[in-house]
Amino acid sequence: MKPLELQLVTVLSHPFEQNTYLAWLPGHSDCVVIDPGLEPEKIFPHLTQRRLTPAAILCTHGHADHIGGNAAIKQRWPACPIVVGAEDADKLPDSELNLSSAIGKAVLSPPADVTVGDGDTYEAAGLEWQVRAIPGHTAGHVVYLWEGQTPATVFVGDVIFAGSIGRSDFPGGDHQQLIQGIRSKLFNLPDDTILLPGHGPATTVGREKRSNPFVGLRART
Repeated sequence: MKPLELQLVTVLSHPFEQNTYLAWLPGHSDCVVIDPGLEPEKIFPHLTQRRLTPAAILCTHGHADHIGGNAAIKQRWPACPIVVGAEDADKLPDSELNLSSAIGKAVLSPPADVTVGDGDTYEAAGLEWQVRAIPGHTAGHVVYLWEGQTPATVFVGDVIFAGSIGRSDFPGGDHQQLIQGIRSKLFNLPDDTILLPGHGPATTVGREKRSNPFVGLRART
């Protein structure tokens, strides 16, 4: 039997051009929302149009631009759980820790309903997600891998981008941890694995291994 193809919508939030993703399976009326951004009002029309109900909010990490829509979604769907890496859970309700105070707009998310760590699995909307912890951008940054079809798909947050990597100069950041995590937790996946980052276009494991100047095969770090 041919596996069901993952359905995806990308919603761009300003001012940081952050990618919020909606992911669901054909025939399902529920979905997951990955990293709801600072403009949640842009998310709701997509859910309404497709008659989708969020079954979970998956946060790759606790920075404001990736959790800014949590409160609005929870207000509308109170039973929808917020999922985040255990070491980033304290950032959600704290504007200092989630860096929103630095941009002059306090972002307060409801607390996490579920915390996850490396090697965990989490199921929602008929999808089973493998959790891989890749600290370095934040201490509790995780990525969510779905292998229900080939190529596999990973929501990588701010770990790696097309031709770049995440910043490591924020509190809790660590450049070497980030490099090591990318190479050991992402570059061990097949080259055609799709990487969906928190900012910018999609890329693949193979493309970044070959050409990423920070962490690719030719990088000196």
